[in-house]
Amino acid sequence: MDVPGPVALVYGDELMKHHLSDQHPLQPIRVKLTMDLIRSTGLIEHCHLLPPRRATIKELELVHSSEYVDLVRKLSDPAQRGRIEPDRIEAAGFSSADNPISDELHEGASLVAGASLVAAEAIESGAALHTFSPAGGLHHAHRSRASGFCTYDDPAIAIMWLKDRGHRVAYIDVDVHHGDGVEGIFYNDPDVLTISLHESGRYLFPGTGFPEDSGAGPGKGTAVNLPFLPFTWDDPWLQAFETVVPPMLRRFKPTILVTQDGCDTHYLDPLAHLAATTRIWPRVGRVFHELAHELCDGRWLALGGGGYAIYEVVPRAWTLFFAEMVERPDLAADINDPSPVVPGEEAQERVMTALKKDLRRLGEVHGMDFVLGSQGT
Repeated sequence: MDVPGPVALVYGDELMKHHLSDQHPLQPIRVKLTMDLIRSTGLIEHCHLLPPRRATIKELELVHSSEYVDLVRKLSDPAQRGRIEPDRIEAAGFSSADNPISDELHEGASLVAGASLVAAEAIESGAALHTFSPAGGLHHAHRSRASGFCTYDDPAIAIMWLKDRGHRVAYIDVDVHHGDGVEGIFYNDPDVLTISLHESGRYLFPGTGFPEDSGAGPGKGTAVNLPFLPFTWDDPWLQAFETVVPPMLRRFKPTILVTQDGCDTHYLDPLAHLAATTRIWPRVGRVFHELAHELCDGRWLALGGGGYAIYEVVPRAWTLFFAEMVERPDLAADINDPSPVVPGEEAQERVMTALKKDLRRLGEVHGMDFVLGSQGT
């Protein structure tokens, strides 16, 4: 399938300010390492680089309450921090080690949100068909609460910005954790489809995202959730992805794709329990690329997300993914994992039994027939 189109990559070293703490699992160096690998493979020659900017207060308030944004700004100021009541800090999600308070909290998170908006603006202006902002994808933040390492919900901000310009947005989240923040913000919205494929909430944070969770009110049917059991490996993960995502997108008929491409599904990731490898990423990138051209005239905004094997996995996974975006997979072929990691027979049976059951239930909820092996793009 011929899918040409200019590609923009959003990055600047100022994004390293999104540094929650030295001991925190989310380390921005993983984005810099990804950029280094994109450069060393020669993929950088097939895109144009755009610098990030800070999101404005008005842009942050596209999805966050003004009180919450004001609180984050005050928490980032040592002179004001001590005057804030502990109850307010706890209610806003900043009493846990997952979301620590720091002097650069607001600025760093605003830069990530601004980078995702730069990516959206490039598509809307026609400067690019496909954009990748690897620092983005902070999908757990809620309207008035930080959660799961996320302060400002940059995917939701970019989606709302695009929606305000008349777009019908499909958001596909393949992070190992359920994309609860984005889903919650658009749970009643008929013009935003959210699809999340993730490790089951029975085993992993945030404990949500089951097939029955499908939207509410006018948005009923526009939230799609497929959980996986621990030890799910490449083959069933990809089969499920191709069984669910293309038909749901074709039914919804979006005008733009926004994808959250967290790579913490990898078997080496320390914060989750799936058994995928980097070998899923060329296929994920190719399917998104083809669907963007089939359904959205090529418009595709890709974001990063989770990924905590910051040296061993993240740079390779996102470089393999980006190679598909610029249609030069040959340049990244030698950085892929050499083979899949397949669990023992008992684990395989558990994974497949649960997956088939969840696909049947998901099909009942959405009026679709999701059978493994029936996919096709």
